[in-house]
Amino acid sequence: MMTWPYQVTITTAEAGMALKDQLVRWHVPRRIRGNLRMRQAVLINGHYQHTGTILQAGDVVTFNFIDDDFVTPTSNYAIDNSVKVPVIFENKDLLVVNKPAGYKTHPNYQGEMNTVMNFVAAYLASHNQQPYIIHRLDQATSGALIIAKNPIVVPILNQLIANKIIKRTYLAWVSGAITTTTGTIDVPIGHDLTDPRKRQVNGDQALPAITHWTKVHSVFQNTLVRLQLETGRTHQLRVHLASIGHPIIGDPLYNSLTKADEPMLLHSAQVELHIPFSSQIVNLSAALPAHFPVNLKR
Repeated sequence: MMTWPYQVTITTAEAGMALKDQLVRWHVPRRIRGNLRMRQAVLINGHYQHTGTILQAGDVVTFNFIDDDFVTPTSNYAIDNSVKVPVIFENKDLLVVNKPAGYKTHPNYQGEMNTVMNFVAAYLASHNQQPYIIHRLDQATSGALIIAKNPIVVPILNQLIANKIIKRTYLAWVSGAITTTTGTIDVPIGHDLTDPRKRQVNGDQALPAITHWTKVHSVFQNTLVRLQLETGRTHQLRVHLASIGHPIIGDPLYNSLTKADEPMLLHSAQVELHIPFSSQIVNLSAALPAHFPVNLKR
């Protein structure tokens, strides 16, 4: 069984709070908090103390995680050096890359190569680290993608995303001139039983899905919109925009006007990233790819 030690030094802003409350504030999931407490695996300045202990500035909190604490304790993506993915942000626990369009986020079967996780595995290999997936972007979508560098922060980042604390903003060019300035699409998304590749509103096994959009501007009967996900269903933005009559330009599944090899104009443009085990918030932007115009001339 592997062990995963991790240390955090308490800041002045964090002082005065009980350890158990600070663990909640750091978004350590309840199951892992329980595991740590039962094993007495959280130390303060090298000694086990009750979780009600009040933390002081400068205290060193040491976690002794084991692989049973994590759903995926080890990561084994094959190394692929063929593409250098731009890194937007990196610290000891995670990195954010600007995913290029046209590549899958992760392999779908053992030994599959040429995905972003394979490329990042190559990037991290020189530091004896491996990437851990947090969320995914569709193959045709570009932009900011969060990737963990150890299993410790994976459940924390997952919880931050699930609780809508980490915010992701997308840009998309859609067909048609939208006249209103803002809106919300609140319709469930499920499987399309006629095409296993697709999803549809109110489809089979539909789950709640909410998308907020803001019009940026319209050019030649097409509209640039800014999008924020309140939920994270497969193909959510693509299905929702198509459902209101404004499919994403270049979408090969949900826009019938898409031509062969036409790029899909959907980009994960910004992420408000809350850094695990800290109060730090970093606002990051992913540069637009060359095929994504600011003013669409069609």
